[in-house]
Amino acid sequence: MIIIDDESIIVEGLRNAVDWKKYGCEVVASAYDAQSGAQRIRECDPDILFIDIRMPDMDGLTMLAGLKSAFPHMQITVLTGYREFEYAKQAIGLGAARYLLKPSKMCEIEEALDVMTQRLQERFAAPRENRAGDPASGDPASGGSDMTEKTEVNSFIVNTALKYLETHFAEKLSLSEVAEKIYVSQWYLSKLLNKYTEKNFYDLVNQVRIKKAKQLLKDPALRIGEISEMVGFVDVSHFSRIFKKTENISPKDYRNSLSGREGET
Repeated sequence: MIIIDDESIIVEGLRNAVDWKKYGCEVVASAYDAQSGAQRIRECDPDILFIDIRMPDMDGLTMLAGLKSAFPHMQITVLTGYREFEYAKQAIGLGAARYLLKPSKMCEIEEALDVMTQRLQERFAAPRENRAGDPASGDPASGGSDMTEKTEVNSFIVNTALKYLETHFAEKLSLSEVAEKIYVSQWYLSKLLNKYTEKNFYDLVNQVRIKKAKQLLKDPALRIGEISEMVGFVDVSHFSRIFKKTENISPKDYRNSLSGREGET
């Protein structure tokens, strides 16, 4: 198991206060921030994770969804001081086994361990062909004993990726960069985007950029070259080609259709 929390007192307290051998567990790593924590998880592939999902520079729910998609077998208990009910509800919906408020009582931690170890024992006792989400399949999308949970996790990941495109469309974007932001592999994100939107990553990026460009073209004070840069295109001719391919009309003619003008200076 792994413990991730930006409060060292929590990490060391859990590591030293719990009788891990009683539950057949071993703490193999710990981390104090989301980035190094994600790296530890990729390196160790733990069965159990205790994690604070309200740490600096992280979106806890996004990280939780990413972890459950990549490691469907992993049992996760959330540790947090965040008492918002809807947040807790979402965390459970995305696959958290338990949602514990800080400071947590030892009986709550032990109950969480009972639940998580029991689930793992049941999973590993099942015949191999019946183990949903077995990593040996090589396909995390095929996993998850609860199909509702799996669908909710995948939908959350896709929606988070689309929201990221909506706010970062003007930047140079890559599939690997966006996947890293939401804690999944670029292969898996590409697969989910195709499944849920029937478009590839770059088609979705262009879709967002052209949508923003259409809004900006309503402003006659902005030149087409300026708009091209504002929505993330390096080359105005490339922008024009993508715009025409998407809208079946050039940016210039689109602007003229809005204003009734015959040309643009």
